[in-house]
Amino acid sequence: QVQLVESGGGLVQPGGSLSLSCAASGSSIRIDAMGWYRQAPGKARELVATITRGGIKKYADSVNGRFTVSRDNAKNTVYLQMNSLKPEDTAVYYCTHGAVYSGTYYPTSDSWGQGTQVTVSS
Repeated sequence: QVQLVESGGGLVQPGGSLSLSCAASGSSIRIDAMGWYRQAPGKARELVATITRGGIKKYADSVNGRFTVSRDNAKNTVYLQMNSLKPEDTAVYYCTHGAVYSGTYYPTSDSWGQGTQVTVSS
């Protein structure tokens, strides 16, 4: 069973930056794609960014051009660099692992970590 632990969240002013990390541990199974979700109060989870093991990336329109997802396969870690942050980016951010089929990301059930809070406010 894979354990995912997110870190790097915090409080930042609009226009600032944060870097999130998600470390996978507890399993020797090869992890394919990974995806970042976020959930703001009163809203459903939103898929923010995905990255395949081969490095193919996809972003939600709301963050495209501002966020960058990357991964280090040797360290079983995925990252989310967030720049030019807006108050609308405030949410709990979760990482998942899964797979991409026909351009669509499918997270593995029960793969969400505990999440890390990102608050963008002046």
